[in-house]
Amino acid sequence: MNKIKNFFEQSWLLIVAAFCFGLLVAITNSALSERIEQNEREKLYSRMRALITDANNFEKALEQVPIPGKKGKIINTDIYKGLDDANNVTGYAFVAVGSGFADKIKIVIAVDDKCEKFLGFKVLSSNETPGFGSKIIEDNFGNQFKNVLAGKINLSKVGDPQVIDSRIVAITGATVSSQAVVNIFNTYIEEIKEQLQTKEFIKNGS
Repeated sequence: MNKIKNFFEQSWLLIVAAFCFGLLVAITNSALSERIEQNEREKLYSRMRALITDANNFEKALEQVPIPGKKGKIINTDIYKGLDDANNVTGYAFVAVGSGFADKIKIVIAVDDKCEKFLGFKVLSSNETPGFGSKIIEDNFGNQFKNVLAGKINLSKVGDPQVIDSRIVAITGATVSSQAVVNIFNTYIEEIKEQLQTKEFIKNGS
C-alpha cells in the first residue's frame, strides 16, 4: 500500500501532464480535422483537373465501390466523373492505394469518358525512397501511362519509355516502386470498368 502511495506522490505531476497533453492533442485534431479534410479534397480535385484537362467540374458518379485487394481484403473507393461546361462527361477518376517499397502509395487514376484509355495518374501521397522510388511523381515515368488501353499493364526493366503501350519501363534503381504503381493499376481497373458498365455509365464492351 505504501508503494502505491509513494508512486502517486512521485508521479502525479507526470500523470496530470500526460492527461493534459493528450486532451490538448485531441482538441487540436478535432479543430483541424475539417481543415485537413478540405485540404485533401482540394488536393484530389487539383490532381483530377490535371489529368482530365477538359473538365471544369467533378461529381461523384459512384460511391464506396468495393475493390478486391490482397488476401481477400476489400478496398472501397469513389469514382468521380469530370464534366465540361455543357455538362458532358469527359472522363472518370478514382483514388487507388497499394503497397510501395517504404509505405502505402496513394494515387488518383483517370480514364477517358468510355473507359477505353488511361489518361494517366498523379500521386496523392507517397513515402518512397528520395531520388529513387520518389521518381514515380516525375513525368518521365508517369507519361508512359497516358493513352494506354485501360486494361492490364506490365512492367519491364528495359525498353523505351517514350513508346506508349501496355509495357511500362521501370525507373532505374526503383523497380519495386515502379511495380507497385503497375500493381495498383491492375488491381483497380477491371473492377472500375465493370462497375461503370453495370451502372450504365459506359457501354458494355467499352
